[in-house]
Amino acid sequence: MISCDKASEICNKSQYKEAGFWDIWKLRFHILFCKHCSSHTKKNTYLTALCEKANLHTLSAKEKEAIKQRIKEQANS
Repeated sequence: MISCDKASEICNKSQYKEAGFWDIWKLRFHILFCKHCSSHTKKNTYLTALCEKANLHTLSAKEKEAIKQRIKEQANS
């Protein structure tokens, strides 16, 4: 059986769809016996669902660079 630290790592990877089949299987087996990891997994899944529902997005590298440039220009003014 995997440790709680490893279960948390797999849980986070699965949130971003980076966990493999066997890792997810190991996580599910672990949370059958560990209430703390089960609770963490439920909260993490809920948080992921909220973020998807909120339709959050990040800035592209180009957008970030444009903001940095504007900040530099304002600081120099």
